[in-house]
Amino acid sequence: MKKQSFLITAICLFTFMQSTYAQFNKNVVIAHRGAWKQAGLPENSLASLNHAVELGCYGSEFDVYLTKDDILVVNHDRDFYGIDIETATYQELLAKKHPNGESIPTVEAYLKEGMKQKKTKLIFELKPSKLGKERVLKAAEMSVALVKKLGAEKWVDYITFDRDAGKHLAKLAPKAEVAYLNGDLSPADAKADGFKGIDYHYNVFKENQSWIKDAHKIGLTVNVWTVNDVEEMKSLLDQKVEYITTNEPELLFDILSKK
Repeated sequence: MKKQSFLITAICLFTFMQSTYAQFNKNVVIAHRGAWKQAGLPENSLASLNHAVELGCYGSEFDVYLTKDDILVVNHDRDFYGIDIETATYQELLAKKHPNGESIPTVEAYLKEGMKQKKTKLIFELKPSKLGKERVLKAAEMSVALVKKLGAEKWVDYITFDRDAGKHLAKLAPKAEVAYLNGDLSPADAKADGFKGIDYHYNVFKENQSWIKDAHKIGLTVNVWTVNDVEEMKSLLDQKVEYITTNEPELLFDILSKK
């Protein structure tokens, strides 16, 4: 009887885990810095994240820097409305706000907001540091530790232009999806570095026309950025890329609805 009860409990737990984490959207659409353009929202804001979720995007991409006082924050540019992020404290960054009234989000706040739903992945781009390799490697370690602390592993995929930081992320979080952005590695070289995907500008794939097929042959995923043109989107869909990062997620969804 005890054995039967244990088996039922195990099945229930497995079913719960499956239902909890198997609900992420199955499409190619990654909103670049959140879904902001058509809605008139600030890029990399909590509002643009939530709009990407509302649209049903597979993922919402966001950019991460480390402040002077070791706080991970979300912003694309190196400065936040004129304040240099890496040489400022988080408190100093609070002097400015996005046009919608939001302060610069901490990564912790961004992840917590994203974890309120189970449909859209959080595409965590760790930015290179102008202060040197030591800072970006520290940021990588802090990022993985924070994701683990919050239990956000199922939500987060990592991307980066910094090859060393990417390799470090892959070692620190071996089960995570980590993709390389810079476009200077062949699929085989990227896989040798421990990356699970390549995430390159569309012009890189035009110059290296076998790379999408080469990547797929060795089990790498392919993401392409930043694609805002209808014909480019259609061509990439025909080539069966896994993901397309775009400032125009609504446009990409419209194309998908007609295929």
